[in-house]
Amino acid sequence: MPKNILMIGSTGVGKTEIARRLSRMMKLPFIKVEASKFTEVGFVGRDVESMVRDLAMVSLQLVREEENTHNQEKIEAYVENKIIEKLLPPLPEGASEQKKADYDAAFARMQERLARGELDTLMIEVNLPAPVIEFAGSNMPPEMAHVQESIIKVIGGINQKGKTKEVTVKEARKILADEASDTLLDEEKLKDLAIARVEQGGIIFIDEIDKIAVPINSTSRQDPSKEGVQRDLLPIVEGSNVNTRIGTVATDHILFIAAGAFHLSKPSDLIPELQGRFPLRVELDSLDEEALYRILTEPKNSLVRQYQALLGVEGVTLVFEEAALRAVARYSALANEKTEDIGARRLQTIMETILDEVSFDADERDGETMVIDEALIEQKLEKIVESEDATRYIL
Repeated sequence: MPKNILMIGSTGVGKTEIARRLSRMMKLPFIKVEASKFTEVGFVGRDVESMVRDLAMVSLQLVREEENTHNQEKIEAYVENKIIEKLLPPLPEGASEQKKADYDAAFARMQERLARGELDTLMIEVNLPAPVIEFAGSNMPPEMAHVQESIIKVIGGINQKGKTKEVTVKEARKILADEASDTLLDEEKLKDLAIARVEQGGIIFIDEIDKIAVPINSTSRQDPSKEGVQRDLLPIVEGSNVNTRIGTVATDHILFIAAGAFHLSKPSDLIPELQGRFPLRVELDSLDEEALYRILTEPKNSLVRQYQALLGVEGVTLVFEEAALRAVARYSALANEKTEDIGARRLQTIMETILDEVSFDADERDGETMVIDEALIEQKLEKIVESEDATRYIL
């Protein structure tokens, strides 16, 4: 049985990122939902079972991508043959052996040219894929779900009957690759694999669960987006069957990770039954200066690299000195201490304050190299951080 986790920590400390990266590393179906967007059954809004249906579709996409990778050679061969068939006139019936040999030789030459990219700009006609038509999601029985899918296929087939589009060979590759995937892969097998992946390794991350906790002295117990949602969550977290577009999914072994800042409420404000479904409690510490520095510099999509790429579009080379980055982390930690702690998100407000003038004038600085040093950081931030009011409104 899964040991569901309740993560407690201030906003911006990385609760969601921890769960997302773990799921990516382990190649598991993962979905993040916000508890505050759900309402109890009978009220307008999303019902809690929709999170399982969404997870099932994520799993199907994950399995489809894996199968496409395994069948990459077959898909490429399918795409190649389709493109060349559209570029070469077909052989007439009853063609002589000599004409067949000439056709095979021409086909081989076209394959070589296609592989070298020489044909990418030629225009060919391709059949358009059927549009995705979905009815409103509901917890319908499996037999009704099959009827719905049949209707969708029929409507899609009617809408797209005879519809073609002229595109370049390069653009046609993507359309034909999707067509190859649908033709070569067994859809029912994919659904079975997706259901197994969800049931054995699915992760649902429920963010802002503190927003549906009801403090004892609160007057919002009858709010349909609070206590009623907790009661609806109970059977799903405990284990139940949910009907999805790919089949019935049992939630008994899905891992649920709930997270919240719990500033205005506490975990004990959740209904007792739900508290008992999250046996592991994890309290995350606020980010210190060293952690903020590492977040600023280490990730592939760090803020430093993002701003360098952004200004690089205008031809501006942005260089950060080591002391400047340390200063940004120091001021971010200080601002979090003096006002509300918003974690790593403080880094972005600090960086925007530092680079607002450079960003505004970037189109006039083409070819320039901008060096961001500690002196500039001090000049921009020292007075703001010293004033608590200024910090609250600017950073």
